[in-house]
Amino acid sequence: MMNRRIFGLITACAVFAGYTTASAQDLKEIIIAAPAGAGVSYYPLFSAMGEGYFADEGLAIRVEGVSGSAAVLQVLAAGQAQMGNAGPGAVLAARENGVDALYLYNYFAKSQFSIMVKEDADVSVPLDLKGKRIGVGTVDGAEVSFVRSVLTDAGMTEGDDYEFIVVGDGGMAAVGFDRGEIDAYASATRDAAILGLRGIPLKDITPEKFMAYFGNGFITTRDFMENNPEVMVGFGRALVRGAEFGADPANLPKVLEHAKIGNPQEGEDPAFATSLFHTIQGRITPTDLSNGWGYHHPEQWKLWEDALIASGGLKNRLDDLDKAYTNDFVEKWNEARN
Repeated sequence: MMNRRIFGLITACAVFAGYTTASAQDLKEIIIAAPAGAGVSYYPLFSAMGEGYFADEGLAIRVEGVSGSAAVLQVLAAGQAQMGNAGPGAVLAARENGVDALYLYNYFAKSQFSIMVKEDADVSVPLDLKGKRIGVGTVDGAEVSFVRSVLTDAGMTEGDDYEFIVVGDGGMAAVGFDRGEIDAYASATRDAAILGLRGIPLKDITPEKFMAYFGNGFITTRDFMENNPEVMVGFGRALVRGAEFGADPANLPKVLEHAKIGNPQEGEDPAFATSLFHTIQGRITPTDLSNGWGYHHPEQWKLWEDALIASGGLKNRLDDLDKAYTNDFVEKWNEARN
């Protein structure tokens, strides 16, 4: 069974009636399965919706929230969505199991995950977590693969040297810290901000080299990509426009307003939303934009494969690792900014 949660305020009616410049019957509906509760974290997507960029491409975007990257892959495999947002570990594992899913747009160009501990904890490097309990949002979330890879690199084995405890996202992790149920947390960017607001100051002990382990991206199936190249071009082009829109400081108020499409609760605290925006902006903006938004670095995919093999996330190396992603559309996506 698949654990699915639909965004409360993201409905087809809202997308079609409030955020398009063409009538609904003229637009091709695309369902995107994404992490439930996304808002500021995906501001280029919602800015592109709010500014009508997808409608300019003939697309009407409908977002459905699911719990974890594995659920995103299940939704795609079942044909219940055309696209999704998932982590590389989940995509490679799915491909190993015969699902021909692939990364289309490299969204979080830098790692979106960190290993966080309390600021006053006697922990400074991952090895200090030996014998400790690490909180995670979901058992199969992309953060689990990431943290497992970091700890494997430190010479530790899950079950023998540490254990994962499912405590939920953000504020729920605060309870885990308060009760002493966890010693560290596999944190996504928004989680650290939430925990700070809950009065739990944290410090990041993630080694710098792991920032090259890019995070969640927009994915699809090969079948849908090959049969709908115009959708692939239009989707990425609108997303790039949304990212460029957010890069202009003058547009920040509009960006935060558009982000409410996905998570209106974030907008109730402007200070938090603004802080989260700047954190997210730093993670989705490539270090080198010469290749354009959405570009995949083959060497970084090799890093992920190596890490997943070492940690047990993959049983064997993939014969077709280069089929797990595509750069075929990147040039067209970025034409307007070149």
